[in-house]
Amino acid sequence: MEPIHLFELVIGMFVAIIALHYVAHRLGLPPSVALLSGGAMLAFMPGLPAIAVDPELVLVIFLPPLLLDGAWTIAVGRLRRHLIGIASLAIGAVFFTAAVVAVVTHLIFPSLPWAACAALGAIVSPPDAVSARAVLQRVQLPRRLQILLEGESLLNDASGLVLFRFAIAAGVTGAFSAGEAVGNFFLLAIGGALVGLAIGTAWVLLARRLGDEYLIIAATALLSWTSYLLGEFLHVSGVIATVTTGLVASWHQHTVLSAATRMRGSAFWTVIVFLMEAAVFILIGLSLRGVVERGGGFETVAATLGWPILMVLFALTVARFFWVFGSDFAIWLGNRLGLKRYTPVGARGATVLSWAGVRGVVTLALALSVPEGFPGRDFILVTSFAVILGTVLIQGTTLGRVIAWARLVEPSSEKAPLTLSQAEAAMAQAQLITIQSRAYDTAGNLIHPQLLDRYQRRAVSIVDYAARTEHYTPILHAHFDVVLEAVATGRRELIRLHRAGEIDDETLHELERDLDLEELSAISAKA
Repeated sequence: MEPIHLFELVIGMFVAIIALHYVAHRLGLPPSVALLSGGAMLAFMPGLPAIAVDPELVLVIFLPPLLLDGAWTIAVGRLRRHLIGIASLAIGAVFFTAAVVAVVTHLIFPSLPWAACAALGAIVSPPDAVSARAVLQRVQLPRRLQILLEGESLLNDASGLVLFRFAIAAGVTGAFSAGEAVGNFFLLAIGGALVGLAIGTAWVLLARRLGDEYLIIAATALLSWTSYLLGEFLHVSGVIATVTTGLVASWHQHTVLSAATRMRGSAFWTVIVFLMEAAVFILIGLSLRGVVERGGGFETVAATLGWPILMVLFALTVARFFWVFGSDFAIWLGNRLGLKRYTPVGARGATVLSWAGVRGVVTLALALSVPEGFPGRDFILVTSFAVILGTVLIQGTTLGRVIAWARLVEPSSEKAPLTLSQAEAAMAQAQLITIQSRAYDTAGNLIHPQLLDRYQRRAVSIVDYAARTEHYTPILHAHFDVVLEAVATGRRELIRLHRAGEIDDETLHELERDLDLEELSAISAKA
């Protein structure tokens, strides 16, 4: 394909992303479903060339920034608190599901080597970080279930990648050692964590010294690829390296980044992540054509592989249910025996956890990277794509209904954080103490009376609001509606003055920025 045609295709893909997101919003569908379906339809459009997706390139381009973004926004405190549960899903559930799928595949095709069966299990076993984010952004879950699913999606790719590489090596060389695989997995994980810690620490030191917000944002944008590529270069887990880097940077970003850097960087990164997440699902859909052609066409795939594919999809779904419910039962049994360190999530919570295993880009990339001539390669490709389609289209669209049916509530054992108004009241009290200490000179004379009065009234009003939120909410909404109207009026007048030639562009931009900040502040306060 000519470079100009490739560029045109990329622009067309971004246009399709906007259109499909709009359609999903209007129809009330998860965007991932619309994007995946739209990409699949585009793949078979007459005149459109077949899209050959380079699996290694897809992983390197899309996975690191999306992993870093997930680690950057995850609640680190809750991640530490629920690390055992996350490890159970990210390691235990992946290994168990891979084993179940391998056994079922071997029962269906006894002539298929165990290495090929294990490779398929490794490919389809880890739920995908991108797909999980796309689903979780549209639902409301108790904090414990939310962190379990977010943490699992960040870490389980490492488990799947390690299993896959060992299965491929076993298929090529004919030698496999389970003990060596487990040992290497932990070595790769520990090595990746050390690389991520080093890169994250280096970023913190660099951010403190750069000074220029644009340089800091650019350095942060490169952070994910630096961690991932260095980890892979050192033959450790690039996934763990990227996640660890994101956790370190997230923990320190509140102290090393200025307000302007944080606002501008957040806006830039939000758009980048949005386009990347959407492009992943479009690429998955576009790859359908190549997968179907390798399988001999729709009719051949449906006739010869339809039943085995359904069995594999059923097996991995049941395996996840079995692991989640089995783990929850083990916790319940431990509580009955007096070991009350953990609290079971309950049958309804376990159902939601089990149903949330949506597959995506990692499954596709691993399937496409199976070497030519590997036993059962066509079956692995078609089955992997069918698993992605099945989990996104079925589980992704119905997870909201499953959560609504479950009627999940925050358990009493989960410590409730301060509400927004309570945290604001504590912050206002701390600010008032600082103002009181600086409002007087060394002789005891009041030198900042208006500032002191302002912060005293603010602290009193915030504390009063925290105590009577329901009473003040409609009043404040009306108040900020007026503020927003005033901002709009000021903006119209500012534009009139500029169009009439009475102010220059510099004055327009400076005052417009002030109005923008005032508008954002009012919208945030109203929300």
